[in-house]
Amino acid sequence: MRVGAFLLSAQFPGQSHSQALDRTVAATVGAERAGLDAVWLAEHHFVPYGVCPNAATLAALLLGRTRRIQLGTAVSVLSTTHPVALAEQAALLHLTTGGRFTLGVGRGGPWIDLAVFGGGVAAYEQGFAERLDLLLSFLRGSRVRGDGPQFTFPEVAVVPRAVQPSRAGRGELADWLGLCPEPALRFPRQRTEAAPVGGGELGDGGPPVVVACTSPASVRLAAERGLPMLLGMHSGDEDKLRMLSCYRTAWRALGRGEEQLARVEREHLAAGVAQVADRTPAARATLLRAMPGWFEYGLGAHRTVDGRERKMRDPYAYTELLCDLHAVGTPRQCADRLLATAERTGIRRFALLAEGSGDQEGTLENIARLGAEVLPQLS
Repeated sequence: MRVGAFLLSAQFPGQSHSQALDRTVAATVGAERAGLDAVWLAEHHFVPYGVCPNAATLAALLLGRTRRIQLGTAVSVLSTTHPVALAEQAALLHLTTGGRFTLGVGRGGPWIDLAVFGGGVAAYEQGFAERLDLLLSFLRGSRVRGDGPQFTFPEVAVVPRAVQPSRAGRGELADWLGLCPEPALRFPRQRTEAAPVGGGELGDGGPPVVVACTSPASVRLAAERGLPMLLGMHSGDEDKLRMLSCYRTAWRALGRGEEQLARVEREHLAAGVAQVADRTPAARATLLRAMPGWFEYGLGAHRTVDGRERKMRDPYAYTELLCDLHAVGTPRQCADRLLATAERTGIRRFALLAEGSGDQEGTLENIARLGAEVLPQLS
């Protein structure tokens, strides 16, 4: 099992933006010290729910502050950024850190961000697939061009190339010159599976890409592109099972093999919450003191792009739900919760919100206990 910390750079009531970001930096260093597998960074615009507006930029800083731990975005919002610009960032981080960066992408929400950055409602409602394909074309190829309704531009060279050619030579020069390479030799007894659309098999080079999935449509898109899913904090085990079933149905409808499906499924990622304490009531009380005010203050600041009505969950009830669903309690209870989800769903990769106490000292202690007291029980 691979357990990482999920950090939203949350601005709790009474805190400054710099305090929220300082906590994220300190928590990442603490997560590496504690032996966690990864840190996952969220991206938000114009709301105190999370004060990091560019998760890839913050990942670059934290990759420089650490040596071993993986850094990922959960997520970078494709609806408010140019996919080629984001792909350039991802390739750069992949190549300069020895492959410690994972790019998580999502379509975001119908927020005012769409008006500010120029994508409009269309980028959110119809544009995600085109943006994802353009990003994957850059990350998996040597040249890229835009042929869609949102992005139209002539073919250009991919620089830097995230997927490095196996050997330099005439083929690479032909790529650079834009010439058609000679067809590869095919041997009758060789058996190859069709690669996922735009994605390639896992391990074929380039930064890993995961897709945030909150609906059957996004699950199908991830499966069609051969990419693992990131499932949200609100998803319990039953929800996860439904999403996994939808993914497998979409995968098999394309005639892909089960062995490759198993490899991709090992990379599915589930977001959750972790709060470790000597007694379960104390762990729950810590979150119930801090998180409802943050939800009300942070999520309440969202504005829709077109004035559409939005409904917000009851902050206290939502916090109680998260406590019920996830690793909140004693070290043994936290481990049992993660093991139960892994056994039930097969998901063995987690991004756990560790800053629910709302303060830096509490976050660092929570991460340290997660590493020292929970992780050893998962092996």
